Amino acid sequence: MRRTTELSLLFVAVVVIVSTYVLASLGREAEIPANIFPFLGIIVALLIGAHIAVRRLAPMADGVLLPIAGLLNGVGYVFIARLDEDLAANQAMWTAIGVAAFVATLVVVDKVRLLDSYRYTFMVIGIILLLLPLLPGLGQTINGSRIWVSAGPFNFQPGEFAKIALAIFFAAYLVEHREVLAMSTYRLGPLHLPEPKHLGPLLLAWGASVLVMTAEKDLGSSLLFFVLFVTMLWIATERGSYLVVSSLLFMGGATLAWMRFEHVQDRVDSWIDPWADASGSGYQVIQASFSLANGGVTGTGPGLGRPDLIPEVETDFIFAAVGEELGLFGATAILVAFMLIIGAGLRIALTATQPFEKLLAAGITTLLGVQAFIIIGGVIRLLPLTGVTLPFVSYGGSSLLSNYILLALLLRISHESTARQMAPAKSGPRAKADA
Repeated sequence: MRRTTELSLLFVAVVVIVSTYVLASLGREAEIPANIFPFLGIIVALLIGAHIAVRRLAPMADGVLLPIAGLLNGVGYVFIARLDEDLAANQAMWTAIGVAAFVATLVVVDKVRLLDSYRYTFMVIGIILLLLPLLPGLGQTINGSRIWVSAGPFNFQPGEFAKIALAIFFAAYLVEHREVLAMSTYRLGPLHLPEPKHLGPLLLAWGASVLVMTAEKDLGSSLLFFVLFVTMLWIATERGSYLVVSSLLFMGGATLAWMRFEHVQDRVDSWIDPWADASGSGYQVIQASFSLANGGVTGTGPGLGRPDLIPEVETDFIFAAVGEELGLFGATAILVAFMLIIGAGLRIALTATQPFEKLLAAGITTLLGVQAFIIIGGVIRLLPLTGVTLPFVSYGGSSLLSNYILLALLLRISHESTARQMAPAKSGPRAKADA
């Protein structure tokens, strides 16, 4: 039943993607694109290929996640193609690689619990990837942030893959130590905490996030990594005091960074008053605000807006492009899509019977949800602007590849949890689940 639902939703996603692509071409060039049928064929092939992989390898997995991710990916590609055809070619290639990585993850990770055995390996991999951009000659500074690594003709963001490794390590570590971390033998004012020696992981995560913020000038990833660990720590221990202490730690680190580093001050200043430097640091935010205002409720129509006036619109400000040409309705649809992903991920975490699977599902959902919240909040000036991408929508090979891997892990957890729950009740072959 789930696979039938998934296939039906994929059909709806294809219709929406292709229709938006045609409308964008009509708005820009007043003619139906000549490559409409190859485009349709590629979209169908990628999505159906991913569906067949899930049907064969994880037949009891959630049936909503893949269609929503495919829809977001497709709509994002349409806007990238409407803005820059060269970038669209790269995004198409990375979409194919991302779907291949999605299938490969389902094949390689046959049992999610096996990842638990390599917890410290993932920790080392995550730390190396996180610090890789700081190596002289290898790391590259692009748009003010040192988050890129150049290897020959290839540029990639190792932090996008570090978040996968660290999510696995955090889940495994917290499952092993959750009882000790949940003990309240030390009192700090009104807060009841474990012994200070057990707070080492929290301080380590705080230190790593501050290092990323200051050395790599990457505010978004710094916040993302810290929120990931704190959320998983809170879920593992069920102690609200960790949220209070963690918030105080991050606020203190952020305040210190704001006082000592000019790039942090620029981001905060452009958030509070972008008009103070309208032609400089505040230009992007101002243009994004004009773009969203121009879209109104129904939008200017695909291909009829001017999102190209926003610098880096295909990465940091793709949401503003959607808001201008699809209006409040389109922007709300993007928000609803992410809410559905978050809801499905939390449902998978709640229904998971194994502690490691539960924590990992919660961590993956946190990564996708918080990343979307950070970048959308930056575009609409709810938060200071950061350098993270909108999952599945923004241009970027590293982001697209890592998010498809996260999606595959979430579906694997969903499949295993459902299969484990249905095992005692099943009296025959798995025909019902495969239907």
